[in-house]
Amino acid sequence: MGRHVLIGSLLATVIGVSPALVGQAREQVQITPPPVHAAEIPSPNSSAEELEKRGDELRAEKAYLDALEFYRAALRKEGNSATLYNKMGIAELLLQRFKEAGKNFEKATKLKKDYADAYNNLGVIRYEQKKYGKAIKQYERAIKIDATSGSYFSNLGAAYFAKKEFEKANDAYAKALELDPDIFDRVSRTGVSAQLSSPEDRAHFDYVLAKLYAKSGNADRSLLCLKRAMEEGYKGIDSVYKDAEFASLRKDPRFAELMAARPPAIPE
Repeated sequence: MGRHVLIGSLLATVIGVSPALVGQAREQVQITPPPVHAAEIPSPNSSAEELEKRGDELRAEKAYLDALEFYRAALRKEGNSATLYNKMGIAELLLQRFKEAGKNFEKATKLKKDYADAYNNLGVIRYEQKKYGKAIKQYERAIKIDATSGSYFSNLGAAYFAKKEFEKANDAYAKALELDPDIFDRVSRTGVSAQLSSPEDRAHFDYVLAKLYAKSGNADRSLLCLKRAMEEGYKGIDSVYKDAEFASLRKDPRFAELMAARPPAIPE
């Protein structure tokens, strides 16, 4: 029986091994097939609210193409709706159709000038397109409308980090952590750091997180991020002995143990 591992946009399929090849690993790489529609079709008798709700359920099930069909059907019944355009944009984004997603988010912001989520989501599109300056403008618009979302500040920090404006990135990340203490625990390995361009940037990102957690008094997470930064080969690790944020952490016996062990850098 074969087993499947998803790597980026490629599906690496490890096939069964013949008796002649026992002890040898054989692998075949297969391009992930395009998403397909399910058999379900929006009912013309359903209300706009029912169609939107079903679209939400399908999106939660990762049936993004089908979710789009239900959102479009709801839009035809309801007329222009900023919420529906935003939801359509999210589905398109999850399908990596960045151009189409951007258009939907733009429509949402035109229909609702104070739609913070839509501005944030448009910023995500610009970030994915590596247009970091434009992404920052959209995140700042979202924050001006609603300064209570940790995600907005985290996204802003990511854009500044990509531009290597590390002080601004640190300030944005600090605000994100203040608003949502668990935000980096949820997204650091699959979100921001997964998109950083080089091992050096990922190592630096983990060091920044270690400083933020140390400053907030979360020694456990700070030590974990420090360990990752060292494993990823962060060259400025000796700054841990002088950075003020680590003053309390340096008194923790686990800190001395970690630094004495000096985990070897993980090769890329």
